[in-house]
Amino acid sequence: MKITDLLSQEAIKLNGKSTNKKEAINELVELMSKNGNILDKEKYKQVVLKREEEGSTGIGEGIAIPHGKTNAVLKPGLSAMVVPDGVEFDSLDGKPAKLLFLIAAPDSKDNIHLDVLSRLSTLLMDVEFRKALINAKTTKEFLNVIDQAEKSKVSETKEKKENYEILAITSCPTGIAHTYMAAEALEKMGEQLGHKVKVETHGSSGVKNKFTNEEIKNAKAVIIAADTKVDLSRFDGKKLIKTKVAEGINKPKELIEYVLSDKANVYHSNVKNNENESSEKEGFGTKIYKHLMNGVTHMLPFVVGGGILIAIAFLLDDYSINPSNFGMNTPIAAFFKTVGGAAFNVMLYILAGYIAMSIADRPGLAVGFVGGILAVQGTTFASLTNSSVVLVSSGFLGALIAGFVGGYIVLLLKKICSYLPDSIEGIKTILLYPVFGILLIGAFMLLINPYVAGINTAINNYLSSMGTANKVILGAILGGMMAIDLGGPINKAAYTFGTGMLASGQYEIMAAVMAGGMVPPLAIAFLATAFPRKIPKKDKQAAYINYIMGLSFISEGAIPFASADPLRTIPAFVVGSAVTGALSMAFGCTLMAPHGGIFVIATIGKPILYLLAIAIGSIISALIMAILKKNLPEYEKK
Repeated sequence: MKITDLLSQEAIKLNGKSTNKKEAINELVELMSKNGNILDKEKYKQVVLKREEEGSTGIGEGIAIPHGKTNAVLKPGLSAMVVPDGVEFDSLDGKPAKLLFLIAAPDSKDNIHLDVLSRLSTLLMDVEFRKALINAKTTKEFLNVIDQAEKSKVSETKEKKENYEILAITSCPTGIAHTYMAAEALEKMGEQLGHKVKVETHGSSGVKNKFTNEEIKNAKAVIIAADTKVDLSRFDGKKLIKTKVAEGINKPKELIEYVLSDKANVYHSNVKNNENESSEKEGFGTKIYKHLMNGVTHMLPFVVGGGILIAIAFLLDDYSINPSNFGMNTPIAAFFKTVGGAAFNVMLYILAGYIAMSIADRPGLAVGFVGGILAVQGTTFASLTNSSVVLVSSGFLGALIAGFVGGYIVLLLKKICSYLPDSIEGIKTILLYPVFGILLIGAFMLLINPYVAGINTAINNYLSSMGTANKVILGAILGGMMAIDLGGPINKAAYTFGTGMLASGQYEIMAAVMAGGMVPPLAIAFLATAFPRKIPKKDKQAAYINYIMGLSFISEGAIPFASADPLRTIPAFVVGSAVTGALSMAFGCTLMAPHGGIFVIATIGKPILYLLAIAIGSIISALIMAILKKNLPEYEKK
């Protein structure tokens, strides 16, 4: 596939008159729509504008590459516009953009088009290529310039040698354009300075141009120009600098000269090279949250998959056969229960392991994992010498402690081992860290398990013995938390608590949490249906789509509406979600599946009352917004 396969003459404008970024994006979207690439222009435009809010795609040198990846795109495509007088695009160098390309990428697994887009991104780093495009007299000439440059680039790439002085990794959150532009800038500058540079790109289609062990061994230095997390362990012992992807585009010379100088520090996996990083320092609270979310993110597939399969097992079983063996009485139920249990039973191990890994990289994984196992087992020093001692799991709380303590144990070991001779560097990761790390986390968990298990048991007993009034209050709090930041830290805290309680057999809490999270998008959909003048015309379709988002337990569907009018929408969401959470608890609804929304209704205890609670909360939120919001002027008769 060639670049021109994604760009037609109809999608090119050579004399754009846009005076600002929004106008330019509007023109580019209109050009894109002429080729039939877009199913929903407004939805696609909002995705592009949202990407601009995260950081301008005006990369400097008169270039802007706005882009968006969404299911509103039918097929991948490009549109292009030349603005001879330039348009202000908040570019990184502060200069107007004259050459603009808009990228439309479908939200699918087919990423063939990304290779094409990466070639375009690298071609745009060539000054003569940009001049030829800007000076093109016809759209046909514009396309011909691209064709000729692409043929030359492909031929040049085939002739590249495999002996590199500098290795670099580039990556941006979307992995579409900036990733490849930074790669091209570093390679070209390396060539100008007389240094061979190989760049490994981490884009939407995966890792490309991956380094071999031999290349890493022979390289003198490494540049990490990335806005995503990159595993650095394979570069142990190499000069290394870590910075933002934008620096790779705009300051390739400075990066190359710095990393080859005496100023650059040698990276060791047991030392944090913060002085080599230009990224902003994170606060302690932010770090803790990031580590926790790393554990939760890796845990969720096990919780969701295992929980739903276990719930199905109970649905398919016959309680009357053997009540004490419910879930395993029939062969089909036993199958679902066994498979689901295999996933569900390791969720706390995964949580602890990946929290520790987030803190201490890969050496932390084994230590955290073992700590999580010991937490679940409830093993104590007393139980080692007395077989009559009953083991009590320290549960979710114990796994959290194991993950964080395990990670920081490994960091401590790395600090201690940094004083050892360099000659034993190779055995640290495979011998010293796992042996001493597992030993120390083992001793720690056996020491604290009795106390954490006591706390865990006390929490479970309290939750089990709560009266209706206290349950209602707890449900209101958790439901309200799900609506405050719609997928943010507070939302995640409530959800994590709910999933953690599943492991302890507390199913009412998870029901209240999911119900509360379903309310915000449903409230928006109800508002658009019952009070259409409260929603902008351009947002109507997105509002109706929130019926699906809400019923699927995807709270994020309400984010665009909350962002546009937070003072009126968020309080309404919180009130409605709190009411729903309270009602779910009052009705005694239960949920064993930690996700799925309406699609797991068969696994919900008291499903009719559960749906009623969600409907009441959603309607309350919609009514509050209807009262607080004025009718929009665009609906007034002219």
